[in-house]
Amino acid sequence: MPVPAFLPITTARLVLRSLQRADADTLFFYRALPEVNQYQGFAAANEQQQAVFWQMLAEQPDLPDSWFQLAICLAENQTMIGDLGLHFLTDTAQVEIGITLAPAFQGRGYASEAMSAVFDYLFTHLHKHRITASIDPRNLKSIALVRKMGMRQEGHFIKSFKAGEEWFDDLYFALLEEEYHAFPKP
Repeated sequence: MPVPAFLPITTARLVLRSLQRADADTLFFYRALPEVNQYQGFAAANEQQQAVFWQMLAEQPDLPDSWFQLAICLAENQTMIGDLGLHFLTDTAQVEIGITLAPAFQGRGYASEAMSAVFDYLFTHLHKHRITASIDPRNLKSIALVRKMGMRQEGHFIKSFKAGEEWFDDLYFALLEEEYHAFPKP
């Protein structure tokens, strides 16, 4: 059965739509900020790295072993304030999620609003079994966010992630469909 085209997801304050190449300047501007990329393994610093980023993205969601990227935009004026990546795993019942917001828009509840809408999309519309997130243990804001969303920590991997020449720890969080439906929504 063919995968349906992605239709934007709207919330009270946000529109989550497919990331477009026209978003590149905004995306790579906030992704290059030290306070944003310090916990991420990918900060497309040059044109070659940016080209690799675009090449790895799928044009539609729910394709096995692919990344589908959403732009997080304010509903009132369509300003892009962040992005949310969905890694559809080879095991098609599972999805890895990652979210990045520009610093000027952090601390206002936008990340939890976007994640809540995406969790609903993944569990209710795509019928996924499990959502995971991989987080640097120093990233306390992201850890608080995923816990707020009902995700539980499943593992702490010591020096399991290499960025540049340095090895970093990795925390692994997950949420099952039945846990999502039982957890109070933020």
